[in-house]
Amino acid sequence: MLATPCRLLFCLLPALGLAPPATAWAACEDPPARRVNWLRCEKQGLDLGGADLREAVLEGANLAGANLRSARLSGADLGRADLRGTDFSAAVLTGTRLVSAKLDGATFTKASMAGARMERAVLRRAVLEQADLSQAQLYQVDLDAANLTGANLNQTNLQQANLTAALLPNATLRDAVLSRAVLEGADLKSADLNGAKLDNSNLLGADLSGADLSGADLHGARIDNTNFTNARLGSAIWIDRRRCRPGSVGECL
Repeated sequence: MLATPCRLLFCLLPALGLAPPATAWAACEDPPARRVNWLRCEKQGLDLGGADLREAVLEGANLAGANLRSARLSGADLGRADLRGTDFSAAVLTGTRLVSAKLDGATFTKASMAGARMERAVLRRAVLEQADLSQAQLYQVDLDAANLTGANLNQTNLQQANLTAALLPNATLRDAVLSRAVLEGADLKSADLNGAKLDNSNLLGADLSGADLSGADLHGARIDNTNFTNARLGSAIWIDRRRCRPGSVGECL
């Protein structure tokens, strides 16, 4: 019977001046604090506005519909968490892990998310207006019908992402990687895609009017019914691998 001695050992650790392993159990009743361990805890609809949850363990937690406005979540782990409808407006999520998280309908207006890891996360109809997602990892992320108006996506990895019908007017995607991404019907009016990689992407019916595609790579992209009116295409690599002439506008010359 080893179970009782093992439990006793954990009880004796504090007396010996030793801390138990941080992930040994989830302290779901603990108040919000830096490095709190809410692994797989039920926190649905909780008001955590302005809370300090930096480096917190929130993997698999249920925070659906919670208020996390202006919360600090840098370095926190929210992998596979249920965050549907959660409000992260103006929150700080730099370097936060949100891999495979459920974020349908979540709000990230003006959130700081530089360097966040969001591979395979689901953000259908999410609101990310003016959010900073620079250098974030969004490989295979689902942003179907999401609102990214004015968002900063510079150097962001969006390979194989689903951006069908997404709103990206005035967004900046300089040097972003959108290889094999689906942007069918997306609104990219006046977006800055200077140097972006759009090779083999789906741009069917997308609106790129007034966008800056200077130096972008579009080889192999599907562009049926795509609107390039007044789009800057100087030095871009066209779908047939031709290099567009400097000064090309609206079409690859």
